[in-house]
Amino acid sequence: MESVGARAFVAALLVLMAAITPAWAQSGSTGGLATKAPRAILMDAGTGAIYFQKSADELAAPASMSKLMTLAVLFKAIRDGKIKTTDDVTMSVNAWRKGGAPSGTSAMMVPVNTTATVEELIQGIIVQSGNDACMAIAEKLAGSETAFAKLMTEEARRIGLAQSTFRNSTGLSDPQHLMTVRELALLAKYIIDTYPEFYPIFGQKEFAYRKHKFFNRNPLLFLSIGADGLKTGHTKEAGFGLVGSAVQEGRRLIVVVGGLATADERKSEAARILDWGFKSLSTVKIYDDGEVVGHARVWGGTQMYVPLATKGDAMFTLPKYPANQRLSAEIVYKAPLKPPVARGDQVATLKVMSTSSSSAEIPLYATEDVGEAGTIRKGLDTLVLMALRRLAL
Repeated sequence: MESVGARAFVAALLVLMAAITPAWAQSGSTGGLATKAPRAILMDAGTGAIYFQKSADELAAPASMSKLMTLAVLFKAIRDGKIKTTDDVTMSVNAWRKGGAPSGTSAMMVPVNTTATVEELIQGIIVQSGNDACMAIAEKLAGSETAFAKLMTEEARRIGLAQSTFRNSTGLSDPQHLMTVRELALLAKYIIDTYPEFYPIFGQKEFAYRKHKFFNRNPLLFLSIGADGLKTGHTKEAGFGLVGSAVQEGRRLIVVVGGLATADERKSEAARILDWGFKSLSTVKIYDDGEVVGHARVWGGTQMYVPLATKGDAMFTLPKYPANQRLSAEIVYKAPLKPPVARGDQVATLKVMSTSSSSAEIPLYATEDVGEAGTIRKGLDTLVLMALRRLAL
């Protein structure tokens, strides 16, 4: 990745912040957020902006929160026509023994050697966190849980989760079954965006199956905060964790907490972080629609640089407090950027960070066409690029 024009842009942002922070400071409140959770993150579901983070990139056992990846693989298989929600799945002896009634873990209680539909198993995974349901799905789609775990890791990489590794479909303890709270939030956002037809199930408070009536383990659903998903998790090694999402006044936030000592702490910390997010965030405009943010270097083009702008006003949301926050930013793109470049192409990203740990990535688009240059110009640019690469070694 290459950064171009970042220094000038940072200076411009500092001037902007100096203009708007005094209004925040007038109340005299610090308003900072702290949490008992060893790992936590608060994300805007619409933009992916991060408003709060704590040890967000630390790999740790996710427990049943990793069932979100089990579901993501299943949802994709349904979308791809490999399996239908009406298909019957047999509860094998293996899945029943290791994840069902005999296991002593959270189970949907499907009797051994009987069938349940995929639709029922999805509800059993989401509402009851059924390990037997996960294992049955894994065996149905991949033949074994080990093979299914490989599919989970492959799907994680495909959707941009670089660190997560999976060894089972359930989240039961394994030293190599690891995720970060950042990637859990990204996974939640992916499911919300990609599978809207399945997302309402995450807000389902009850699920009746045979003689059982299960209640959703997500405590946020039973609070009046606009929560409608996603998943809890707990093992001795992982502690208590939660991936949650809520909507207030049209804004959807995603919260992830991990490593807490009790279920009550999991509930209170997740709810408190969401409440802080809905009440304590302020959105400011940093660039107008079409205003040139910076330039990207084009190698071998009819012009050396192409101007970059956002589509629509460039907005950045950050906590109202503490006062005197500062922003830093850089324009990043994959170099070398080669012609032809068409006006309207997304060629770069504006990465913005605040001293309060808020961050956002805003797409940048070319505002002009840049064609291929002649042989001489292309040759000179190639020599310059080769020289720069040698200097970087």
